[in-house]
Amino acid sequence: MNQFTVPQFIEHEPKIVGPLTFKQFIFVGIAGAFCFVLYFTVPFLLFVLLSIVIMLGGFALAFVKSGGRSLPVVLKNFFSFSASPKMYLWKHKEGLPPKIIKVAPAPQEVEKSSVPTVAGKSRLNVLSTQIETKSEEEKQ
Repeated sequence: MNQFTVPQFIEHEPKIVGPLTFKQFIFVGIAGAFCFVLYFTVPFLLFVLLSIVIMLGGFALAFVKSGGRSLPVVLKNFFSFSASPKMYLWKHKEGLPPKIIKVAPAPQEVEKSSVPTVAGKSRLNVLSTQIETKSEEEKQ
């Protein structure tokens, strides 16, 4: 029995009209149709200015990618995020803000280790234990 490797993660859209995919053809085609209608309805100078803007928009929608995603997907995500309801919560803690306690270094000799320890634990661990037990006692 022959085993064949099957390629995976293929993100290839087939080319339908020349070098364009169907989506690209639709975006460029709709922009071209708007320009065709403008040619017969507005003065020539306005037609040229609007056609440039419309065709740039059509080509941007067809060919521009941002972060690996096409521009229509990016715009859809932007508008759906902007229009969706959001809830921002702020949990106010009762009481005063915590105080910063500055401990002056003792005039004794500084040990060789950079982390001072008390009975096998660092001062930070001892302080945090004291704060936790004090806060638990106050709550009860």
